[in-house]
Formats: sequence, structure tokens, C-alpha cells
Amino acid sequence: MKATYRLAVFLLLLAPGVLAQEHYTEGPVWRVSLIRVKPTAMDAYLTSLRQSSKPILDQQKKDGTIVDYKLFLKETKNNPEDWDICLAIEYKNHAAMDGLAAKAEVLRDKILGGKQPAQQLTDKRAEIREVISSELLQEIMLK
Repeated sequence: MKATYRLAVFLLLLAPGVLAQEHYTEGPVWRVSLIRVKPTAMDAYLTSLRQSSKPILDQQKKDGTIVDYKLFLKETKNNPEDWDICLAIEYKNHAAMDGLAAKAEVLRDKILGGKQPAQQLTDKRAEIREVISSELLQEIMLK
């Protein structure tokens, strides 16, 4: 009787996960950042991304730390507070993000020349842009 009860409880606890997987399979994980650039600073911001972020992202892709990255420029604005640029970074799965900060710091120091130049870059970017949102998204494929 106890075995039957335990089995029933186990199945009830397992059921929600099984039902959720009925409709889709999990794909890669995306870090998506929505950024609003100050009105006259788009050129400076894109130059900064090209000179400092692109080399880091390209190296992370080459190393297999990330699968891919994409930048999107929003062509329509719903209001003045809307975002302008979206940066999306694709990871193979959640496990690929384990130890990511330590790996990123080593690469950052190598490409940007250390923690202090990186902090100066962060401070400079803060003057010309605002991060509206940064989300972690799970891509799914419908069955």
C-alpha cells in the first residue's frame, strides 16, 4: 500500500513537467537586452559596440562560449521612452552559462586591457545609453 501511495505522489509531482513538455522542446537560451540611446549619440554608441563589444562577442563565439549574437535596430517607435537597439546573445543551454562571469572577465581583460579600462568604457556608455530591460529567454520549438 505504501509503495502504491509513493508511486501516486511521485507521478503527481512529475505530471506538470511532463505535460509542459508535451507541446514543445527546449532550444537555446537567449540573453536579450533592450537599449535606449540618447538622441544624438547613436553613432558614438555603435562605434563603441563595434570597437569593444564586437571583438569580445566574436571571440566568445569562436571559443564556443556563445552560439551566436545578433543586434537589432528598432525602426518604429511607439513612444519617446521606447528602446532603439536590441542585443541578443545565444547560449547553447542554461549549463553553458555556468562560470560565464569568470570567462568573460579574462576575455575582457585581454581585449580591453584590464578592469579599469572596462569600467571607464561602462561609465562612458552610461552617459549615452540606458538599458531598458535585460531578459533571459528560453527558445522553444513547438512539436
